[in-house]
Amino acid sequence: MPQPSLDSTQSDTAGSPAAAAAAVTGRSGSTFYWPMLLLPRSKRAAMFAIYAFCRRIDDIADEPGEPAEKRAALDAWRTEIRGLYAGGAPSSSLGAALKGAIERYGLPRGELEALIDGMAMDIPADGGTDGNGSGGMTGPALPTLRLYCRRVAGAVGMLAIRVFDRADASTEAFALALGEALQLTNILRDLTEDAEIGRLYLPRELLDDAGIGSSDPAAVLAHPNLPQTCEALAVLAEERFAEARRALAEGQAAGRRGSLWAAVAMMVLYHRLLVRLRARGWRDLDRRVRVGKRECALVAVRCALGYPPAA
Repeated sequence: MPQPSLDSTQSDTAGSPAAAAAAVTGRSGSTFYWPMLLLPRSKRAAMFAIYAFCRRIDDIADEPGEPAEKRAALDAWRTEIRGLYAGGAPSSSLGAALKGAIERYGLPRGELEALIDGMAMDIPADGGTDGNGSGGMTGPALPTLRLYCRRVAGAVGMLAIRVFDRADASTEAFALALGEALQLTNILRDLTEDAEIGRLYLPRELLDDAGIGSSDPAAVLAHPNLPQTCEALAVLAEERFAEARRALAEGQAAGRRGSLWAAVAMMVLYHRLLVRLRARGWRDLDRRVRVGKRECALVAVRCALGYPPAA
């Protein structure tokens, strides 16, 4: 088996590590881009590095390839992360960008490794693919889905609050609740896209409640009771958004220092997305629901100025 490469493209290695990480984030078109873009320079660089790391390991799990090769590539990143914390030199431009963020903001190693663990949950056992190396979770139990959300989204929140200088208990509760809310919203937005690569994140309990016995992604999306399952998951997402707001209010009431405006902007934007998904309904899944770039930028600016708009 060839040695996995930590840098996926030439553009990832061109220029400074910070510039490479920023380029990955800018190319992604992510809703996260605008709130991050308005952060102070050092915080922006750290958040771009975190996002680029997430993008890279997510691509490992999503792109065609053999499961063993994907796991080896994730293990290479685990080795890279552990080396950074042991004082070693980074072996990739993205590793260099992460090293700067780790040293400046004291990012917990366990959260970076949790991200890798989460992406590994998307890789099926050897031979368990749909023929092109994709596949992964299909109809997971709700506790498994929540663990997945904690790893792939909650970990990002736990890293981000260190960058935002707010690592207190109420802010950690905010980060974890918001992370799960964002990931559940992503799941509802990407049902068709995920099904195309053999994945179905709708939890088994909600499928059973709707009388959907299959875990085959195509069969589930074609089932007449799909809207019942999707709406139930949307309700769970709303509950997590509400938890995040309560935790945020608790921290504000206690006069916590450090600014969370970028996270608040993400909460507003993703909640708007969830509201629009529910308004569209769960039958015409090919009708894409988005929050546009202009809207993202306006929300980010208002939050940065201390005037967050209503969700």
